[in-house]
Amino acid sequence: MIPESELSDPAVRALVAAINANDHAAFRRALTADATMSDDGAERDLEKWSEREIFSSHGHMDVESESDDGHHLIARFTNATWGQMRTSWRFTVADGKVSRFDTGQA
Repeated sequence: MIPESELSDPAVRALVAAINANDHAAFRRALTADATMSDDGAERDLEKWSEREIFSSHGHMDVESESDDGHHLIARFTNATWGQMRTSWRFTVADGKVSRFDTGQA
């Protein structure tokens, strides 16, 4: 596992740290105001998705590997709804914040 403190990209590191701390305010600060996302190839409402999949269900990421300068992660994502699954996360970073992420099963 790669500790979140050792993730290469500071914006991605801040987002993963916010997820793992279950810190909604830090999560929003790590994103651009117009951030978007997809889950398993389907566009999702970021606020509704993050509340359901991360915050109300205590989502947590254990990062297995990173590539593409830290913009692609393979992680074991666990939450109270789905249990644990191996997931892929791709991040687009703009001006030091995550402007988009795409996640899905790896």
